[in-house]
Amino acid sequence: MTTDPLLAEIDRRRDDLVALTRDLIAIPTVNPPGDHYREICDYLHARLSPRFPEIELVRAEGAPGDSDRHPRWNLIARRPGADPGDTVHFNSHHDVVETGSGWTTDPFGGEVRDDRIYGRGSCDMKGGLATSIIAAEVFADLSPDYPGAIEISATADEETGGYGGVAYLAERGYFSPERVQHVIIPEPLNKNRICLGHRGVWWAEIETFGRIAHGSMPFLGDSAIRHMAALLGEIEATLYPALANRETAMPVVPPLARQSTLNINSIHGGQPEPEAGYTGFPAPVVAHSARIVIDRRYLIEETPAAVRQEVVDMLEKLKAERPGFSCELRDLWTIPPTMTARDAPIVTAVGKAIGSVLGLAPEYVVSPGTYDQKHIDRIGRLHNCIAYGPGILDLAHQPDEYVGIGDMLDSAKVMALTLDNLLNRS
Repeated sequence: MTTDPLLAEIDRRRDDLVALTRDLIAIPTVNPPGDHYREICDYLHARLSPRFPEIELVRAEGAPGDSDRHPRWNLIARRPGADPGDTVHFNSHHDVVETGSGWTTDPFGGEVRDDRIYGRGSCDMKGGLATSIIAAEVFADLSPDYPGAIEISATADEETGGYGGVAYLAERGYFSPERVQHVIIPEPLNKNRICLGHRGVWWAEIETFGRIAHGSMPFLGDSAIRHMAALLGEIEATLYPALANRETAMPVVPPLARQSTLNINSIHGGQPEPEAGYTGFPAPVVAHSARIVIDRRYLIEETPAAVRQEVVDMLEKLKAERPGFSCELRDLWTIPPTMTARDAPIVTAVGKAIGSVLGLAPEYVVSPGTYDQKHIDRIGRLHNCIAYGPGILDLAHQPDEYVGIGDMLDSAKVMALTLDNLLNRS
C-alpha cells in the first residue's frame, strides 16, 4: 500500500472515477455531425465549478462544421493557485466517432465488467478526460496552496481535425506560452508511454477528366475512370515502393508507421450514386470525371514541398505518356510533423512520475496520426506539450471499445504527481 497521500486518495476515489467516466460516455457526442456538445460542456461545468472558479464556455463560431443545429462548444476551466507560477493544462477532446456495427454492449451504456468500462469514447478519450479531472481535484484538495494554476479543457472536433476546438482556442490565445507553460493531452497511448508528437499529414484530391459519350460507343468519348485507373496503377508501381523505402528516426508506433504512408481515402467516378429508393437503371454514358482523395502521412525528415512535388511529378509523367490524360490536384489540408524534445520540462516531469508510480522507465513514442498537439505547437507556439493518458490506442474507434479502470487509476496518480513535480517543486 502506498504511503503517499496523493496516491492513496486517488485509490479512495475509484468509484467517483468510474461514475464520472460512465456519465461522460452516456452523452453521445458523435462527430460528425457534432451532437450534444453543449450538453457535455454543461455537465462538466457543473462538475468542475466547486473547485475551478474560472470557467468559460466558448463556441467556435464560423469554424468548419459549426452551425446553429450543431454548435461547436468548448469548455476551459481554470483554478489559480495561492501564488504566481506556471500553468499546467490538461486538454481532452469530448467528441467521439460513430459507433459502427459489431458491438456486444450498449455503445453509450458504460458497462463495467472485468475492471473495464465499455463504450464509445471510453478509451478515446473520455476515460482520459475523467482521469485528468480526478487527478486535478485530488491535487487541489490535498495541496490547495500550490503556486501557479491548473487548467482543464474539453474541446470539440478533434476527430475531424480539431478546427472547432483546440485550433479555434489557440488562435485566441488560450494556448499561448504567456498563459500556459505545460500541456498534457490524455490520449490513449498506454500508461507507461509518453507521446512526444506525430507524423505530418497532407490531404489532397486528384480529379481526372474525360469526355462524355454514349456507353455503346465509348470510342467517341474519353473515360475519366480509365485515366484514374492509370493513376492508381502508377501509385502502386512507383509511389508505394518509394514510400516503403523511407524510415524515420522518430519513435513512431507501431513500427510499420515509421515508413512514409499513403492511403486512398475515397474514390468517386462517373454518375453520382442514385438517391435512396431509386429503382431505375444507370444511364449508358462514358464517365467524364473521376476523383480520389489521398491521405499522405510523412516523416520529419521529409518536407511538405517535396511530399507534394512527388505527386505532381507523377501526374506530369502520366500527362506525357498517356494520350488525353488531364487532371487537377487540389490541396485539402496539411500539418507538419511535430516532436517535443525529450528533455522538455513536461516530459521530464511525467517521466519521473511514471517511475514513481509504475516503477519503470517510460517509453517515448510518436503517434502515426495527428492529434491536437499540432494546433498547440503550430498556432499556440507552445512546444512543451505531450500526449499521456490511459487506454490502448488500438481500441480507439473499434466496437466494444473499453478503458481499464486500473490503468485510469495509475494514470491519475502519474498526473497528480506531475502537478506536484511542476508546481510545488518548481
